[in-house]
Amino acid sequence: MTGAHGDLAALAAALDELRDGLVTAAGADERWAQAHPAHRAGAENLAHYVALRRRDIRELQSDLAAWGLSSLGRAEAHVLASVDAVRRAVAGLADLPEVDTRPGPVDFVTGERLLERNAAALLGPVRGGRRTRIMVTLPSEAATDADLVDRVVGAGAELVRINCAHDEPDAWAAMIEHVRRAERAHGRHVTVTMDLAGPKLRTGPVAPGPAVVHAKPERDALGRTVAPVQVRLTRRGSAAAPGEVVVPVADELWLARRRPGDRITFRDTRGSRRTLVVTGTDAGDVRTELTDTAYLVPGTRLTARGDATAVADLSPRERRLTLHVGDELILDPDLTPADPDARPPRIGCTLPQVFDDTRIGHRIFFDDGRIGGIVEEAGPERLRIRITDADLRGSRLGTAKGINLPDTELRLPALTDEDLDRLPFVVTHADAVSLSFVRSAADVARLQDRLAELGGTRLGVILKVETVVGFENLPAILFTALHSPRVGVMIARGDLAVEAGYGRLAEVQEEILWVCEAAHVPVIWATQVLDTLARTGRPSRAEITDAAASGRAECVMLNKGPYVDHAVRFLDDVLCRMADHQRKKDSLLRRLRAWEEPGVPLH
Repeated sequence: MTGAHGDLAALAAALDELRDGLVTAAGADERWAQAHPAHRAGAENLAHYVALRRRDIRELQSDLAAWGLSSLGRAEAHVLASVDAVRRAVAGLADLPEVDTRPGPVDFVTGERLLERNAAALLGPVRGGRRTRIMVTLPSEAATDADLVDRVVGAGAELVRINCAHDEPDAWAAMIEHVRRAERAHGRHVTVTMDLAGPKLRTGPVAPGPAVVHAKPERDALGRTVAPVQVRLTRRGSAAAPGEVVVPVADELWLARRRPGDRITFRDTRGSRRTLVVTGTDAGDVRTELTDTAYLVPGTRLTARGDATAVADLSPRERRLTLHVGDELILDPDLTPADPDARPPRIGCTLPQVFDDTRIGHRIFFDDGRIGGIVEEAGPERLRIRITDADLRGSRLGTAKGINLPDTELRLPALTDEDLDRLPFVVTHADAVSLSFVRSAADVARLQDRLAELGGTRLGVILKVETVVGFENLPAILFTALHSPRVGVMIARGDLAVEAGYGRLAEVQEEILWVCEAAHVPVIWATQVLDTLARTGRPSRAEITDAAASGRAECVMLNKGPYVDHAVRFLDDVLCRMADHQRKKDSLLRRLRAWEEPGVPLH
């Protein structure tokens, strides 16, 4: 053995010193003793784990592995029990006396069972042959489309998530009613979680463009029309299907008089004469085809067989700022719509506190990290930013896009006044509440105090880790969270990737999984899981690996999309398969029939 603990006696002494240090550190940390009775063992085990991770034990681990012993790499759920088991093994190998010590708060069996119990209490029972639950974010349409909710539940989701940053209480109540109806139809409980929006650090408005519809057929490389553009004429404000253009018209009776084969003529904004050919009708709408490019505005006159109407009001076209690497951008607290043609470009910011806390040299990111820059000038009236990250052909920045300041300590509470207004509804209707942008134990305590005032201490509490500061303070956050009877953590990988950097995200998400396992706190693996599948119906290859890795958490969150029910079924299949191969950090070596050879006996 080449390490410092090459002989077994030295190895035993190192383990004794390690154990004594963990017990002493935990004894000096009073936070675990204040946990809810159901979580006291987990809180004490967390104290031992934090003490363990404040040491560098890699050399000790290497020496343990060299003797064929556990290297303590899977000790999270039962730290002292793991150290004690290895110490007994060393004593047996070296014929050393065993040390008489007080048992730790949990053993190998109870540590894992406490995590399973806490996961079931917060998230509900798991379905089928998997260990990991599936959560689905409900879109706004779930308030009016009960079938959508039924499909999601029927596909296998155990939880649904309602984002309070969108819609209003009436819509949330309708969504929950549809969830409860689906529960009854499928004969099983579905847990409803509601996300409080938290501080909304976003870009201000951009001045809209003209109210115009641009209809353009598909053309080949020579400019010849390959396929006409589908144009739906409507009076109801119908949503556009993929590849379709919707044009509202003023007269519903005019629509009712249209028949297949009718030719509808008009002159577009350029004076070009164009013709729509009616191909059919659909619930009061008229389907047409157009073989030439056209621009239509409110008032454009549409005529068919001498029967005329006009294009009704249109929504102004969304415009965005175009930014290239090296460009200057002004960010200020003025929420006057930004002019995309202004030079240098400027845009507002929804939270004025940013301008008091940001300093020169701080990094800033927009729109989930798609655009990045460095603050070159900082003051209470504006930030001057030099763009350092953008697409080669320029990136476009629009209204209400997220802003991340990973180097800036923002003095903002996680629980906003709007969140406090929403909380009574959440307490009455939901099974759990999610707190966004948690950065400190004080954020958690404020939520717990407000829940107690509302009689909502029974409500599950989910803490979203979205910032580096939140990750760095996670042990303190967990100690406070464990005052609540039901608690979990969501790894919000979208904002966390921007804040920590994509390279560091891989490390941070693992560390969150491990420290939460030490506290016996269930984890929700969130953001962009099977996102391409949910949006397009086909997964990317990288998504398959990510979905398989998500099985180490107690729950996986899928975002909304037209194919989200397909994504639920796909994820259910992946998680069921991986349950036989992986449990937390442990690889499970079941018999692998794919490698069996005909005629070769198994021994």
